[in-house]
Amino acid sequence: MLSILREIAEAAGLETLKFYGQPLTVDAKADNSPLTQADLASHRLITSRLRATFPDIPVVSEEDQERDDAIAKASRFFLVDPVDGTKEFIKQTGSFTVNIGLIESGKPVAGIVHVPVSGVTYGADHDGGAWRAERDSAPVAIQCVPARKTLRIVASRDHAGPEVKALLARFPNAECLSIGSSLKFCLVAEGAADIYLRDVPTMEWDTAAAQAIVEFAGGAVLNHPSQAPLMYGKLEYRNGSLLTIGDTVLLGRLHN
Repeated sequence: MLSILREIAEAAGLETLKFYGQPLTVDAKADNSPLTQADLASHRLITSRLRATFPDIPVVSEEDQERDDAIAKASRFFLVDPVDGTKEFIKQTGSFTVNIGLIESGKPVAGIVHVPVSGVTYGADHDGGAWRAERDSAPVAIQCVPARKTLRIVASRDHAGPEVKALLARFPNAECLSIGSSLKFCLVAEGAADIYLRDVPTMEWDTAAAQAIVEFAGGAVLNHPSQAPLMYGKLEYRNGSLLTIGDTVLLGRLHN
């Protein structure tokens, strides 16, 4: 399945690039987040191909006009973010991704995060573990690393709340890495960062694919501050504050 999901995500990425750097019509959704032609083109390609290829697995996409919340009660379903980091797309930073995650019994069991501008794809499942692939290349295994003495903390360019600011104040010598979209999770998964704290709410399609990659790389994505594993199929597909770590030793350092 994962090779098929990679093909679909990369094809959707090509769709987004048709609009990248071009004059855009940017609409505002009900939550005031931006929506572009690229979001919709990617959404249409991914959902149509998933439903044709896996007709027995329901699909939930961020851009569904009428999202069926009953799907969240299914034992198995896809979560899709056609363009994660639409603000990055609009600003042309390149830090936007196409995300496809598979949920089974509330847990992410497979995920693809594709970066259209660079052509890099991250993936993970039970069979192959976590990996990173350059454009048209074979996957190379990735894994989280032991916590550094001087931490590398990754934070969102657009979504840094008070807990993130407090974390940075607690570790003033830490290196702060700023990047958009699901790439924040991927930095932890491939050992380039130690911690990603998100204290502004997200939706399940923002995190599903990337969580699979982090966990199969040996890290953890936890509810914050409870430290309970992040699960899926919640009411309205909404997440609370999240803590992503590459080394669970960090839990002690964060609370001492």
